[in-house]
Amino acid sequence: MNPDDLARLGRTLKRKRQHLGLSASEVARRAGVTPSTVTRIEAAQFATPQPESLKAIAAVLELPVSDLFTVVDWLPKGELPTFAPYLRSKYRDLPPEAMAKLEQSFGRIAKRYGYESSGPAPGEDEV
Repeated sequence: MNPDDLARLGRTLKRKRQHLGLSASEVARRAGVTPSTVTRIEAAQFATPQPESLKAIAAVLELPVSDLFTVVDWLPKGELPTFAPYLRSKYRDLPPEAMAKLEQSFGRIAKRYGYESSGPAPGEDEV
């Protein structure tokens, strides 16, 4: 993990903690970690934060752990979903026409910058 990833992770956690009005000590207590773990992660002082600590802190802060792992680049690119299935999973309550507009807009933007979609066709990823 590089220093930029560590700083981004720290900012993400601190911002969310402050938004929830929680002290670092309270987050630590709820997560079952030491207060110094929370403050050192927020200050980007851990070269490699423990995944279990991040999971526990994420749960307290109501953050998807996958978002944190993405922030620190721990999810290999091939394991990330393509945009369409991600949208359909994350925003499943959007009307179908809104989902279609988002997918089309993203497709145009991605193509403009040289990213071709290699994901499933609409409906292929639903169970």
